[in-house]
Amino acid sequence: MSLNRNEKQAVVTEVAEQAARSQTLALAEYRGLTVAQLDQLRKQARAQGVYLHVLKNTLARRAVAGTPFEVAAESMAGPLIYGFSEDAVAAAKVIADFAKGNDKLVIKAGAYSGKALDAAGVKALASIPSKEVLLSQLLGLMQSPVSRMARVLAALSEKRGEGAAAEAPAAEAAPAA
Repeated sequence: MSLNRNEKQAVVTEVAEQAARSQTLALAEYRGLTVAQLDQLRKQARAQGVYLHVLKNTLARRAVAGTPFEVAAESMAGPLIYGFSEDAVAAAKVIADFAKGNDKLVIKAGAYSGKALDAAGVKALASIPSKEVLLSQLLGLMQSPVSRMARVLAALSEKRGEGAAAEAPAAEAAPAA
């Protein structure tokens, strides 16, 4: 179904607004995927906060013109699905994870922070833990010395408590004898 001029302009505007809010763009060729598989991919993308859309390449090029994603315009050829995300790794992670389980989805390219990424770059970006995971690792690292100190103090007090408990029965036994 072809779009008229106003519909095309609306699509370009919507994608340009999404690109302005995003940090990452991931492109993948979806040739050979069934509708059910695409629906599953879209469901996973929505759950991760990724804007995933099949676009005409000319409209996508117009939408990313003047944005940091313009560097990926050369790679916009063929039947592509575009994934934009505000999280630096979410779009790459969703597409790479789906591609692991389905060989018909082929990662083509991407863009991050004004730099074009090839397929290996998108996969490398996908391997980075998410922001939440990194924050929890940092918090665990910061808590580690405190929790170790607490365990040492608890062990010392328990050891002293056992020594006092062992002396107390001996003291009670002496007057009774």
